[in-house]
Amino acid sequence: MQRFRPVEDDPGLPVLKIRELSQGYCGSDAERCRSDIDESVTIHDGDLVFSWSGTLLLDFWSGGNAGLNQHLFKVTSDAYPSWFYYMWTKKHMRRFIMLAKDRATTMGHIKRSALQESKVLIPPADVMAELSAKMQPIVDEIIGLKVQSRKLGELRDALLPKLMSGEIDISQVELPTKSNEIG
Repeated sequence: MQRFRPVEDDPGLPVLKIRELSQGYCGSDAERCRSDIDESVTIHDGDLVFSWSGTLLLDFWSGGNAGLNQHLFKVTSDAYPSWFYYMWTKKHMRRFIMLAKDRATTMGHIKRSALQESKVLIPPADVMAELSAKMQPIVDEIIGLKVQSRKLGELRDALLPKLMSGEIDISQVELPTKSNEIG
């Protein structure tokens, strides 16, 4: 992304690196890239990201739009749902981590051949549809909750300084009372 620094009047996008993937967000100190980068290297909420070098990680991104840095793959499929390729990649992670440790002279990584050699069992279409009806809503809910958590954190970070400084007055706000009744 160093070749794609933001230009004048372009706020750009934060650059998603391994550090940001492991912490789940791009902080204010994250590098930035142009906002008009190719879609193949743009990450959105819900995209599955795989770090194949250094620290091997696999996670659904929920930190907002970002530019994808080197050593990270955006895992996608036109043929299979995200729960399916997430679970199969997750299944192979232990082996990938062991392969990376074996190659760790400076920074452990896996080769593309390790991905190509990974076996995946594909169920018949009717079984896949049945599994997807159960599994995809769970993955979608996980992603949705992660995005909601990020947005609530952003709201907290925006409101808390204003509340603490008195810029926002809440002295007249009536809070609902909880009932101790059971029934």
